[in-house]
Amino acid sequence: MTKEECFYLGKIVSKFSFKGEVLIKLDTDEPDSYTEMESVFVEYNENLVPFFIEKSALHKSTLLRAKFEDINTEDDAEDIIGCELYLPLTMLPELEDHQFYFHEIIGFKVIDAHHGDIGEIASVNDATAQALFEIKKDGKEILIPMNDEFLEKVDKKNKTIYLNTPEGLVDIYLS
Repeated sequence: MTKEECFYLGKIVSKFSFKGEVLIKLDTDEPDSYTEMESVFVEYNENLVPFFIEKSALHKSTLLRAKFEDINTEDDAEDIIGCELYLPLTMLPELEDHQFYFHEIIGFKVIDAHHGDIGEIASVNDATAQALFEIKKDGKEILIPMNDEFLEKVDKKNKTIYLNTPEGLVDIYLS
């Protein structure tokens, strides 16, 4: 299993007990969906290693308290703190038609209500305060905030996203 075949689930942030339990900060809006997992891939020494879960439960709503098989002491747990967790893309829950995962819209054509075809989504930058569509058009990069007010329609079948951007926003990049 490679990272490209997986999605980022979260990160082991601390030890929880002397029996090797850890706390995992989940990167999801629905942490309840991940309390019944049997296993996860842990990125350890630049490899994705399967870890089997003996038990897990939510802790303070966004943290997952987990006990992995063969992690039985504080020292064992200390060794995996800071490791990132991944699951196969096939385990992502299905979304409604107007919703999307960032990875699935890469390559979608972008049609703006004022400018027509403004390019293709090269990536999504979610490291900023507000996620941005990174759109490539004729060697230029156009950054559009992922704002519900701008997003008119997501056509997954035809791999197209329709936007209605504020006046002047796209012009900044095309002039």
